[in-house]
Amino acid sequence: MLEQDAVAEGAHNDGAKSGPGMSSWVNSWIVGLGSLFFVLLQSACTAVMALSGLRLLIGVGSLAAAATGVRFLDAIHGEAIRIPMEILAIAGSAVNLYVIWRIRSLRARPSSQWRVGPVTPAKKRAESVQIALALLTLLLVTVEWAIHIDWHGSI
Repeated sequence: MLEQDAVAEGAHNDGAKSGPGMSSWVNSWIVGLGSLFFVLLQSACTAVMALSGLRLLIGVGSLAAAATGVRFLDAIHGEAIRIPMEILAIAGSAVNLYVIWRIRSLRARPSSQWRVGPVTPAKKRAESVQIALALLTLLLVTVEWAIHIDWHGSI
């Protein structure tokens, strides 16, 4: 009998939820969306931490892209190869510098001091090497562009 009344009431309301069950339905949606937000946030943090081991590889790759051998540069000196490689080197260095800056700024927050352990000297050295490689890559690309403009009149 109650089931028939509920069906009849649903027909009159055109399927809209109302009554005491509405509050719990809205609360469950809010909790569900909040959980989804925090899952996505945690996934982004996990991805950055997983990629942190690759930062050195990105820095070395960016440096290698900017400072390849002279003979090899002569062979691929065409703009179709050289300019995209330089853009990739700049992008890799910029991403590397941003990620290191972001990790250090998050580590320095007062709210994260209770959950962040002290940084090991090896990790500090690795970050310093990555910063140096990224800056060296940017410097080498800048020097290459300056020399190219001087010798050829364009980038």
